[in-house]
Amino acid sequence: MRIKTKTDRRERIHLRQRKKVTGTAERPRLAVFRSEAHIYVQAIDDLTGRTMVSASSLEPTIKGALESGARGSNTAGAKAVGRAAAERLLEKGIKHVVFDRGGFLYHGRVRAVAEAAREAGLEF
Repeated sequence: MRIKTKTDRRERIHLRQRKKVTGTAERPRLAVFRSEAHIYVQAIDDLTGRTMVSASSLEPTIKGALESGARGSNTAGAKAVGRAAAERLLEKGIKHVVFDRGGFLYHGRVRAVAEAAREAGLEF
């Protein structure tokens, strides 16, 4: 696979990470995807191929709860999405997850999602 674009590079890094990171029913994989305008989080059980919980900055419940100036394309919006995903997982009785940054660098919005999930009670 030749690297021609930034997307190719990110996908290659993500494939390399996925060799090592696997989610189970007891400890799902918390996968993050970051687009230009929004951020998406999924808790995935890779053994069954099922998404257990998802949250994104597009959801009306999360959009309505955002503070002024916060949106999916900044860290304040990412914190809200991470907190929502963590709360949904805790409702299902899941406290431990494996973090999958999706080939993105661990800073900015990806880091904000992880820190907000940790603050809400998830352990990884």
